Amino acid sequence: MRTSRRLAIATVMAFSVVITTARCADEPKSDSTGQINLAAPTLGGMQFWSDELFFHHWRIQRNSITGHCRLLDEQDVRRAWGTFEECRSALEDTKQREKLPALTRKVVIVLHGLGRTRSSMNGMSRFLEKDGSCEALNVSYRSAIADIDNHAQSLARIIENLKDVEEIDFVAHSLGNIVVRRYLDSAKSAAGPDPRIKRMVMLGPPNNGAQLATALDHNLFSREFIGVPGRELAESWPKLSQHLATPQFEFGIIAGGKQDGRGYNPLLSGDNDMVVTVEETRLTGARDFLCVPAIHTLIMDEVAVQEATARFLEHGYFITEDKRQPIEPVTPQRPTTDGRK
Repeated sequence: MRTSRRLAIATVMAFSVVITTARCADEPKSDSTGQINLAAPTLGGMQFWSDELFFHHWRIQRNSITGHCRLLDEQDVRRAWGTFEECRSALEDTKQREKLPALTRKVVIVLHGLGRTRSSMNGMSRFLEKDGSCEALNVSYRSAIADIDNHAQSLARIIENLKDVEEIDFVAHSLGNIVVRRYLDSAKSAAGPDPRIKRMVMLGPPNNGAQLATALDHNLFSREFIGVPGRELAESWPKLSQHLATPQFEFGIIAGGKQDGRGYNPLLSGDNDMVVTVEETRLTGARDFLCVPAIHTLIMDEVAVQEATARFLEHGYFITEDKRQPIEPVTPQRPTTDGRK
């Protein structure tokens, strides 16, 4: 009897999901946006929504389960939903009706890390916007749900939908950096990365994989916690790393560590920020490199990191030009004629 009851409950739950999804596709249409919408507050998209278009702090997001889209305003209130085109049409109507100004000349795309939400980058975004020289587009993406290819495709759509913008920069934390590098590699087969991209700051990037992700991947519970992208950083790293491009524009790296050779996490070898080692962050070609005493989860909230990030985006260095620490390619030594190196 108990088994039958459980089966009945599971069947009802599954059927409810099907009905809900069907309603998303078959909702009656209105004359203006294509879908009847009740302006309703949302959480802004946690782990089931990815942004695909920005206009100031208005966003069009796509749901990872149903595939439908919604338009959120600056307060994360849903103003329209349906297909992407229906939401974009609603946004265009709003622009004209409310006489919204065009985007600023320079925008900074801000990307959070694995398992986090855009709120983790709020402090950094506010700091970058403080002097009014740029507009920070704080991106939400389903970091632990979909794979890195999917995230890169969503990022590509955000960039493609940026109109009237002259310069695009990136500030990314942790996994966000891998998403950008995957986008850059994918763009090679098309017209190439957007030529408006100028600079990028990487915060705690696992540019060479992550020891911790590999360790967690061996545990059944933690495998679910790190999600699909975490497993890509672990067991699938050899394959993934072949499809990550090194930025051809100026980029700098800020790593967290104690600078004592041991770091914050004794389970990791070498200096580390509790999650990523300093060596794992390094990437040949970086114009500047900076190590700060900060842990991985909070590195973006350090005032010194925010100041260094803004300075790099403006000037191409973290502290001063003469204190840059570029990561140069290693030049192999040539053997002498007698066989000595």
